[in-house]
Amino acid sequence: MNTLMLSKFHATGNDFLVRLDLAGMRDLSAREVAWLCDRHVGVGADGLITVGRAHDGSGADCSFRLQNADGGDAEMSGNGMRALAALACGPAAMGSASTLIVDTSVGVRTVSLERAADGHVVAATVDMGAALFAAEHVPILVDDPNEISATIHGVRYCGDAVGMGNPHWVVFVDDVAAARVAQHGRWLEIDERFPNSTNVEFIRVVDRSRIEMRVWERGVGETQSCGTGACAAAAVAHRRGLVDSVVIVEVLGGELAVDIGETVSLGGPVVHVFDVVVDLADAPVDSMSRRLGRAE
Repeated sequence: MNTLMLSKFHATGNDFLVRLDLAGMRDLSAREVAWLCDRHVGVGADGLITVGRAHDGSGADCSFRLQNADGGDAEMSGNGMRALAALACGPAAMGSASTLIVDTSVGVRTVSLERAADGHVVAATVDMGAALFAAEHVPILVDDPNEISATIHGVRYCGDAVGMGNPHWVVFVDDVAAARVAQHGRWLEIDERFPNSTNVEFIRVVDRSRIEMRVWERGVGETQSCGTGACAAAAVAHRRGLVDSVVIVEVLGGELAVDIGETVSLGGPVVHVFDVVVDLADAPVDSMSRRLGRAE
């Protein structure tokens, strides 16, 4: 069967194609995902999420799989989890009225739902797990992941590495708007100390309850928002004593709420954009030549 039903959502500008496949009937190839996510010849998105059946014994309502816009798998996405919840708890009628339990590659996660009067999910808060600062959990090939620095084209960047199920490097800048995200993010991403490469957050602490952030996402470039990146930024700033445990992170696509406790929770809106049926037979034989990247 070549036809595919997809729903497009965005979460503070981070956009996803979401599909339902509880029977596990159809895995999408990297070539197909790259075509679907391409903004010029496909539908267009930062990544494609599959809502699948949870593993036996997990106690979850469904599973989460995110394929990057280049077709490869991403470990976790806070914004993507809200997009999944909007589909799974809407037309698919999974979970309860207020909660969805999701089986992910980095563990079972709980999503708390906010619904509009018509019952549609319009916002959600995701338990993202703990922020991990041990080098092996980022991962990063150094003894101490704090105060990691690099100089690109004469500009020195310094910050901390942290794992949120995926790798992050949070660097501090004086002016987020003027930060050379596009020019330097691509080089920081592939720093050889990060064996899996890394997402890079350029942040400024405004006050104890607010952070400004722009993000260079692994393999895709600057994006409007990054949920795991917002959690990483807040966790690093909190660990340094710069912010309180509840923080608003301003991103290009809006605002995300981060609450730091034993685990980190991420809250924000989610918007249904449209539904579409595509014919996979139209996908080109060759995969996209350019690296389209991950949505995290």
